[in-house]
Amino acid sequence: MARVDYFHDPNAPKANSLRPAVSAFVQDGTGRLLMIRRTDNDKYAIPGGQQEVGETLAQAATREVREETGIQVEITDLIGLYSNPAHVIAYDDGEVRQEFSICFRAVPVGGSLSTSSESKEVCWVELTELPRLDVHPSIRLRIGHGLDRRPRPYFA
Repeated sequence: MARVDYFHDPNAPKANSLRPAVSAFVQDGTGRLLMIRRTDNDKYAIPGGQQEVGETLAQAATREVREETGIQVEITDLIGLYSNPAHVIAYDDGEVRQEFSICFRAVPVGGSLSTSSESKEVCWVELTELPRLDVHPSIRLRIGHGLDRRPRPYFA
């Protein structure tokens, strides 16, 4: 399913849904960041997706990372809560979702890099390479908060 992210765009369609989502900020032992290149919008992102019935938010984050990247992680901290009504995501089926995402910090504990139906590329990215990648501003915000190691979780 294709998607278009609207971020502070006065011409964005109005949201008609809100669903809990998670993402994970994962760095390896050398500080590289685990990222995917999404199949639905061709942008680089940290792994994440929708929470499913019967799982906790942390379980959703570990599942999404494993499904999208092949890497098994352990959740270690909360980076922030992201619910900006000026960020909406329009899908080709007519759904227009308001952002509602919880971003966790996690550490890799196993697995090996592999793509999925949601990730056309999976890679460990050197921090110096981040400015060159096509990353949505909302994901850059999460990455910035993850790198800042804020004393308290972000919320907005």
